[in-house]
Amino acid sequence: MKEKIVDAQKLAAVAKEMRAAGRKLVLTNGCFDLLHAGHVRYLQGARALGDSLAVAINGDESVRALKGDGRPLNREADRAEVIAALECVNHVIVFPEVRATQLLEKVHPAIYVKGGDYTAETLNAEERAALERAGTEIRILPFEKGHSTSHLIETIRKISAP
Repeated sequence: MKEKIVDAQKLAAVAKEMRAAGRKLVLTNGCFDLLHAGHVRYLQGARALGDSLAVAINGDESVRALKGDGRPLNREADRAEVIAALECVNHVIVFPEVRATQLLEKVHPAIYVKGGDYTAETLNAEERAALERAGTEIRILPFEKGHSTSHLIETIRKISAP
């Protein structure tokens, strides 16, 4: 599993080798704080779109900036290890920024995948511009209703409240 966890330079080299061989690297990103069935289905769907799947995980500080105090529940190294354990995932990278723009500019994946809570129009403008410059195909996979980390956290709070 640990060999799946790479840095930006290694992932960019993988993407370049795959392009040269006519193969497609799929990249997605997110916090992946509490892994649930919606995440697994989403990652399996993303993997099916290409030859290899890279998952970029927001670092701890960027999760806090996105989700607020008290998050993440799991440290970035632990989240990376859990995602790397999934059979459908080939590479995992932790990135410190709130947005994946810098990583996208380095890696140039063939396909970039986001969940159905996004549309091509609601993607961050800088990320979308980086993807367009790289000629990356953007794919949106359907949202798995009833599966969200926020919902799980709320359920746990209700159960554990006195």
